[in-house]
Amino acid sequence: MATTISGSTGIQTPDGTVAVPPYAGADSNTGIYFPATDQIAITVNGVQKLLLNTAGMVATGAASSTIYAVGSTSGTITLDLNNGGNQSFTLTGNSTLANPSNLAAGMTGVLFITQDGTGSRTLAYGTYWDFPNQSAPSLTTTANAVDVIVWTARSTTSIVSQIIPNIGP
Repeated sequence: MATTISGSTGIQTPDGTVAVPPYAGADSNTGIYFPATDQIAITVNGVQKLLLNTAGMVATGAASSTIYAVGSTSGTITLDLNNGGNQSFTLTGNSTLANPSNLAAGMTGVLFITQDGTGSRTLAYGTYWDFPNQSAPSLTTTANAVDVIVWTARSTTSIVSQIIPNIGP
């Protein structure tokens, strides 16, 4: 990983990753890296702990005071938790909420799930999503209905989740 020093552009380095930040001390998995365009983050022991995102919001543990709009989607939905723990999407077909990327124990968030104008969309869940009584919930199927999933990561492979159904359009 090369660092470039230039009189016109300053000091430049590769973006790095959460596991291998380009600016690190003797501990190679702790330091500063650049997870996406116009973002800077601090990683500790290979886990993102602080993110300054494009909106200028400081997020800790990949949680954020903003709601990241995934958009309209169908098929497999893989949330990138580097975008924050609070996210929203509109279902345009039957879908699966896959195990998210960049999950760390202690993260929390809220998912806003909206049915499109047709409604009747279903949602299956990846193996990390844990619901009460080991029973995945069904969504409200009314057109334009909004359900909420509140979650906390118990570990890097277990997301304790609870649905709040039909909060309205």
